[in-house]
Amino acid sequence: MVSRVLAAEVPAHVGERITIAGWLHRRRELKLLTFVVIRDRTGLAQVLLPAGTAVPAEETVIGVEGLVVTNDQAPGGAELTEADLTVLSGPACPPPFDLYRPTVTATLPTILDHAPTTLRHPLLRAGFEVAAASAAGFRAAMMEAGCTEIFTPKIVASATEGGANVFRLDYFGRPAYLAQSPQFYKQAMVGVFERVFEVGPAFRAEPHDTGRHLAEYASLDAELGFITDHFDVMPFCRDAIAGMTSMVRERAGLAMQALGATLPIVPAEIPHVHFADAMALISAATGEDLSAEDDLAPAHERWLCEWAAREHGSDLLFVIGYPLTAKPFYTHPDPQRPRYSHGFDLLFRGTEIVTGGQRLHRYDDYLAALAARGMDPAPFESYLQVFRHGMPPHGGFAIGLERWTALLTGAANVRQVTMFPRDLHRLSP
Repeated sequence: MVSRVLAAEVPAHVGERITIAGWLHRRRELKLLTFVVIRDRTGLAQVLLPAGTAVPAEETVIGVEGLVVTNDQAPGGAELTEADLTVLSGPACPPPFDLYRPTVTATLPTILDHAPTTLRHPLLRAGFEVAAASAAGFRAAMMEAGCTEIFTPKIVASATEGGANVFRLDYFGRPAYLAQSPQFYKQAMVGVFERVFEVGPAFRAEPHDTGRHLAEYASLDAELGFITDHFDVMPFCRDAIAGMTSMVRERAGLAMQALGATLPIVPAEIPHVHFADAMALISAATGEDLSAEDDLAPAHERWLCEWAAREHGSDLLFVIGYPLTAKPFYTHPDPQRPRYSHGFDLLFRGTEIVTGGQRLHRYDDYLAALAARGMDPAPFESYLQVFRHGMPPHGGFAIGLERWTALLTGAANVRQVTMFPRDLHRLSP
């Protein structure tokens, strides 16, 4: 429809005859007239029809030509009258629940089972508008930082980080795996472009059945060359979060408002705490003996975020210096405290959303790191060979888009902001 006007634009056409099109969101048949509300990608528009006009079922795709007049009670303060309605699809079957109701009345399994239809509900759609704006903000921030966007394979010959949490494939008779991350490739491309980033899927065959884990998720990755240590990487991570927040404000502000969600204030410098100090703080406050721990439990992440809010007025907190045993083999150790790493996580509203740090960049250091963990270097040879040809000190980070979006919008379960989640139980739709 070349002359189609979008719902949000209707108030700008008062006194004109226009054509709109979309899904029949709601119909109300009264004694003297019929109200029809049409939904398109920009919002809602109201149409006034004579009583007795044949109106199809909700969710049928229709077009309407009519005269725009002022009506303070209509969406945007205007509606179409003297209208002609055209059905553009077959009559729609009833959705699993009424999409015109202001609240979502279905359970999460019902929503996910019928996602292509249920995600039309404005509140369910809003989370994906936030996710899209977040990804756009990440891209903009990384391009502003001089990074080149790359597109790396998702079928690989070896597990990225070792271990058993990989999906194995039959690749023309050879074993292959779905990539756990683009880690190997983004490091290699630092040797080509110095600074790179990627937005793409990552796969983890971890049998978690929680509200924060997925088997497939969208990963926002960046890798930067010519750094001194992880403290050079953290500001880039901060800028990525700031860019994502800014773009959500610009492009998805109405979606955030509909969800009753608030954006964080990203400080010029996000506060940080060393892992050892964090454990000491938690132990002092709770009486727990955490001396043998090498990672943060979810309860510890929540405690630290509450501490950061009290002490620093920040929704965001870097935890640096995780023990090497908690980080992948490619993580650079702290030369001053060899038990600890130059790795970091970024916590947001009680949950880790970013992992990153400085990487090893010398070939011999990789061999030593693999040997220390009892890992055979042979499966990693195609990865390791790049470090024989001169790689600068480098580091990077990865942001889990769905987890970030869930925390930003207040979703209780990450599946609420994942279009077609893949987890321990779900492989369709």
